[in-house]
Amino acid sequence: MLRPQASETRDLVNLDGIWRFAVDRPEVSEPWSAPLQGSLDVAVPASYNDLFLDPKIRDHVGWVWYQRDVFVPRGWGDRDTVIRFEAATHHGKVYVNDVLVAEHIGGYTPFEADITDHVQPGKPFRLTVGVDNELSIHTIPPGHVHVVDSGQRRQSYHHDFFNYAGLARSVWLTGIPRTRIEDIAVTTGVEGAAGTIKYSVVTTGSAEVRVVLRDETGAEVLNGSGAEGTLRVEEVKLWQPGAAYLYKLEVSLHGDGELVDSYTQSVGVRTIEVTKTEFLINGKPFYFTGFGKHEDTPVRGKGHDNAYLVHDFELMKWIGANSFRTSHYPYAEEVLDYADRHGIVVIGETAAVGFNLGVSGGMSAKNPPPTFSPDTLGDEMQETHAQHLRELIGRDKNHPSVVMWCIANEPASQEDGAYEYFAPLAELTRKLDPSRPITYTAWLLANAKNDQIATLFDVIGINRYFGWYIDNGDLASAEVKLEADIRDWVEKFDKPVMMTEYGADTMAGLHSLNDIPWSEEYQIAYLEMNHRVFDKFPTFVGEQVWNFADFRTTPGVHRVDGNKKGIFTRDRRPKGSAFFLRGRWTATGNVKPSQQ
Repeated sequence: MLRPQASETRDLVNLDGIWRFAVDRPEVSEPWSAPLQGSLDVAVPASYNDLFLDPKIRDHVGWVWYQRDVFVPRGWGDRDTVIRFEAATHHGKVYVNDVLVAEHIGGYTPFEADITDHVQPGKPFRLTVGVDNELSIHTIPPGHVHVVDSGQRRQSYHHDFFNYAGLARSVWLTGIPRTRIEDIAVTTGVEGAAGTIKYSVVTTGSAEVRVVLRDETGAEVLNGSGAEGTLRVEEVKLWQPGAAYLYKLEVSLHGDGELVDSYTQSVGVRTIEVTKTEFLINGKPFYFTGFGKHEDTPVRGKGHDNAYLVHDFELMKWIGANSFRTSHYPYAEEVLDYADRHGIVVIGETAAVGFNLGVSGGMSAKNPPPTFSPDTLGDEMQETHAQHLRELIGRDKNHPSVVMWCIANEPASQEDGAYEYFAPLAELTRKLDPSRPITYTAWLLANAKNDQIATLFDVIGINRYFGWYIDNGDLASAEVKLEADIRDWVEKFDKPVMMTEYGADTMAGLHSLNDIPWSEEYQIAYLEMNHRVFDKFPTFVGEQVWNFADFRTTPGVHRVDGNKKGIFTRDRRPKGSAFFLRGRWTATGNVKPSQQ
């Protein structure tokens, strides 16, 4: 499923803007069958929760409805009309006039519907979209709904970020040829000074496939024909961390001597390899520096915002970060396009967060149920998880910035049943994409002695908060524990280890002459302690701080207006730790600090 694109043969209409909006009401049985009643309007793309002042909308559990009128261009009579949603969090239903044309479960990957038979070129139609934010034990991420003393339905979940919902990404109407390019897959390699680009094109109907490879100036480098092939680029210019180079692969279909369809795919030539001790990009050791991030901004929630996108990357460039993880869900594809162009390395992650029923909002629960069992995360969840992997890899497989797949964040990997749950998913991921390594992130109480799934993965990611959740305020003891913990991982497993999360909540502007938790000085001292330990281990391959910026969570006694572990505030002002990290990371580039 190719992302919509305007070309010689394809037309594209953006449907972002102001839509009519309503919260689901029992007395309105079919809200798609007529114009939505009421005075509420909503912005698309945006999460709806923070747009309004009514807490009943912010905390609503269940369906909401979006609606607008759409005009189909008159010139689309000989084309298929397709509507595409970049995301609907978490369950979407799409109606054209009174007809259900699409349904999708999964809040962070795209879906589309061919609506040609339900619309007329030159005529408008009523588009209604239902979005349900409810989480259950069988959804990714999981959760459950309960009724509180006030009689209201409340959503509970085990991940530590706010359950923003709605149409958080763009909506498109496209007019595309009936015989067309359906998908393109690209893998790259390097042979001496030459680069190889292996391509595969899926089409509808019968047509001749032609390809042209162009460099960044637009000059033709190579051409070929056929739905599958390999292009060999002599003196190739590699896609490098911090120095991106993108070729353009122009794919076209021809029939009876005429152009039928065309699509352009960006290509970055690079190689990925993992040894027992190193993570290699283009054959050179790469040391991850950067962040776990969130799609989270004031007012918009998880709504994609191009202004924040540009500014966030500028901040990462300023601080010297070379990478980030898409914690804890696939990000908008615009983010990956931007990473491709700017040479930022990405670990792509599924929405499999909260797979740990012994944790609720970061705090240990008493007598929790087993995480992996027929009644909790069992066969149904495993199949849902597999579908998320198919959709994530299907969408992002061609991005050179994506160098590794993370198939889950902080699962209960120390529990019985974890291996049986994850082994088929690890196998599926490798089958879907043999070109990239895979990882997961181990939570604080899963260690090298009790973890059951590390053998399934190429790189071990660990999330550690010694000095915060454990030994808070006692960095000397925290340092002893952290060093022992990492040594256990390194000595037991012949594979690279990286820190995928480490951080301390910090109130911007709170200062202390002593290492007082929540102060800016403590956050810096905490980071210094961690770095001393990291630098002792040659097989340690990266450090990604939690988090890039403060973000919203559910209310909690351990959260003050959200999670404050950001190096930047939610509105992107630097804390003192930003200048400290800039000093470390700008001096190291892509090389481990202790190995310079």
